[in-house]
Amino acid sequence: MIGHLRGRVLRKAPQEMVLDVGGVGYRVAIPLSTFYKLGDEGAEVALRIHTHVREDALQLYGFLTEGEQALFGRLIGVAGIGPRLALNILSGIEAPDLVAALRQADVARLTHIPGVGKKTAERLVLELKDRIPPLAAAEEAPVPARASGLRDDLLSALANLGYSRVEAERGVDRALREDGAGRFEDLLRRSLRVLSGR
Repeated sequence: MIGHLRGRVLRKAPQEMVLDVGGVGYRVAIPLSTFYKLGDEGAEVALRIHTHVREDALQLYGFLTEGEQALFGRLIGVAGIGPRLALNILSGIEAPDLVAALRQADVARLTHIPGVGKKTAERLVLELKDRIPPLAAAEEAPVPARASGLRDDLLSALANLGYSRVEAERGVDRALREDGAGRFEDLLRRSLRVLSGR
């Protein structure tokens, strides 16, 4: 099993990247929090890897922090939560907020994550409420996004999270009105807050 990869960013998108390790390109699914912090194409990066093996595929899931990898492991341990949904959950809510929502049994907050309905949120709380330790919100310096195509990048990220084009445009346009000079990661967070009604 692959547990760690270090290499160069060959290509990146909001929920997937290709990592060049010694001339071999590994396609790795990543949460948005990892995407924000990756350097530009060509930058060196080290990822913690979860290898998911199915009879028809071998999929890699990558994380920059140990905390997110541990949360991912807890999420996929819940009945009915596969790796794709777990990644979507980590992309739809920041790790410290997810831990707080689970520990406080905040089902309403969890249902704001695309792909998480009431029953799934209740199951997450039931199975993880007492098994999730508090998570320190260690803020790392984010990587600034390129100015060109920023709106398209934000719309693409929200579409990957399951928002419709109309919803995504509403969130992105409001975020850009409020902070047009902001960084990609800040604008994405602001768009998500608009769409979750906070």
